[in-house]
Amino acid sequence: MGTEHPTGTDLWAGVDVGTQSLRVVLSDEHGTVVGRGAGPLSSVRVGDRHEQDPEQWWRVLGVASRQALRDAESTGTQPDRRVRAIAICATSGTFLLADDTGHAQTPGLMYDDARAAAGFDADRWRALDHPAQPTWPLPRLAWLIQHGPPELRQGLASGRLGLRHCGDHLAERLAGHRVDTDWSHALKTGYDAGKQAWLVAPMEYLGLPDRALPEVVRPGSTIARVSAYGAEHTGFAAGTPIRAGMTDGCAAQIAAGALASGSWNSVLGTTLVVKGVTDQPVDDPAGVVYNHRHPDHGWLPGGASSVGAGVLERWFPGADHDVRDAAAARFEPAGGVLYPLAGHGERFPFLRPDATAFESGRFTDDDDRYAATLQAVAYVEKLIYAHLSRLGATVGGRHYITGGATRSRYWNQLRADILGVTLELPATTEPAFGMAVLAAAGDGLLSDTAHRMIRRGTPIPPRPTAGDRFLSAYAAFVDALTARGWIDEDLARHALESA
Repeated sequence: MGTEHPTGTDLWAGVDVGTQSLRVVLSDEHGTVVGRGAGPLSSVRVGDRHEQDPEQWWRVLGVASRQALRDAESTGTQPDRRVRAIAICATSGTFLLADDTGHAQTPGLMYDDARAAAGFDADRWRALDHPAQPTWPLPRLAWLIQHGPPELRQGLASGRLGLRHCGDHLAERLAGHRVDTDWSHALKTGYDAGKQAWLVAPMEYLGLPDRALPEVVRPGSTIARVSAYGAEHTGFAAGTPIRAGMTDGCAAQIAAGALASGSWNSVLGTTLVVKGVTDQPVDDPAGVVYNHRHPDHGWLPGGASSVGAGVLERWFPGADHDVRDAAAARFEPAGGVLYPLAGHGERFPFLRPDATAFESGRFTDDDDRYAATLQAVAYVEKLIYAHLSRLGATVGGRHYITGGATRSRYWNQLRADILGVTLELPATTEPAFGMAVLAAAGDGLLSDTAHRMIRRGTPIPPRPTAGDRFLSAYAAFVDALTARGWIDEDLARHALESA
């Protein structure tokens, strides 16, 4: 919790809509978090489908916002300190279809919903100048148009229905009318961040009229104000500005302060997201690296893997992670290697919709397998940086780590050892805090606001010689991917040489 500051200090609200929870953070202008609220979110997974209920997003937003406001009052925050603006982040690629009144006409299709993978034609999307992945919004929208009820197709064609990203939908509910989206959430939906315009060819291919897509603005721009209804639901004052947000990966990058050229941030939550800052976009013929536009200048290249901490809950349900971590430390390296996918398909550092989890070697027991899972996520992270450096990106700058998994001190240290670099754990790692910083920046320079609000964190240097223990296991991991044809010989060679 935060500490009391003089009366009159402004507060800023950040909202993060994740896979398992929605979180609200209130920060003052000094970067002190004075209030937090959260509520659980549930998902429906059936085969390749992954959906959430947009009404649940709205309901939990109301609960978490009021909880954050009460929390701020309990820490001694003066009653005249008002929330001056709100910004929302959500999982990249999560969308729904809604009508002009803001009412959802479909469930929320989650970022890893893979229903479009069957029959996915990558060449077709490349020909449309949109080298998409099957879990990106437009391939899934094409699936809905082909397989969904006729009223959805008719509604889209007439412009009566439109695509909304998760954050857009909540902003519309808060404001009571349609709002613009930001160029971060729009990227995977066919927005050309370089030309700052929607791509024409894929929209014509889908038969989408202009009205079916929102206008796109710079993150931090004021897109609406909280209505009386939104105020009653959340406790935020009517008239409070709502500012365009960014995706959760970008929000975590802001929270880390990884905004200078050459810096990188890894978000280890349910999945693993790696993003950096470069002066020019990183061109990836394989299409797994995509480039967000920096709100100030330059680019935020990176990608999202399907591995992450979410697999621990599936493979080791109910585990006491502190106990497991202590046991895992006895297996460095583990008795075998594995690829820790909870479902089907990988997106980064290679694109394989058909990828599934595998194991090789012999594990002594479940503790050994748990250790192998932690190590494998770090191996994927190491391979991601090898892929980025092979494409010409400079990866030797400062490395930050954020996300819920950073609560594990052992895993943080293990990642530093395997990566062979000092990792910086920011003072506040939450994407919701990153959105509070963006809300405070508004139309100004985000880097300046971040410099004022974000505090230096804790450095985690690699243990001397510890990384050497994992070299042969990492080589076996790379060899296993090469043998399956998931990565090519050039990346395998570069990965082992750079190790």
